[in-house]
Amino acid sequence: MPSIQPAEFRHAMQSLPSGVAIVTTGTAAGRRGLTVSSVTSICMEPPCLVVGINARSEAHDEILANGSFGVSVLRSDQEDLALRFGGGEGAKGVHRFDTGAWDQGVLDVPLLPNAFCALECVLYDHKALVTHTVFIGRIVAARQSDGNPLINFRGALRTLLPD
Repeated sequence: MPSIQPAEFRHAMQSLPSGVAIVTTGTAAGRRGLTVSSVTSICMEPPCLVVGINARSEAHDEILANGSFGVSVLRSDQEDLALRFGGGEGAKGVHRFDTGAWDQGVLDVPLLPNAFCALECVLYDHKALVTHTVFIGRIVAARQSDGNPLINFRGALRTLLPD
């Protein structure tokens, strides 16, 4: 049976609200990162998440080389970072990190100190699938802060209404 067309698939997936995060790896001039909305928990024992990353992304090969990555789930007031790490402003490589403060976590991966949630992962496994690689990260550290998460829904960045 044939697959649906890419435009139909994109439209369907835009109807699925998802959190927005920046996936990062590396240190100093080797830092790389990108915006994703494809982070999902996968199991509790051991605690793991899965993230899909385009094989052409600058961060892709760096995650494989470093064997670790960070996931900074963005707050509603961090839309500018989502756009910057999504390729806006033309920033590439380490220059994406020029705005905002970044910490190096216990795995020495870049993390936003004021992210809604920050997770540090050791690369547990990966699987190449056509244009993307699915990375499974075993979570070794986590922290949370207050605020509202940034959400990707129907092709736009949004926030949840406050309680």
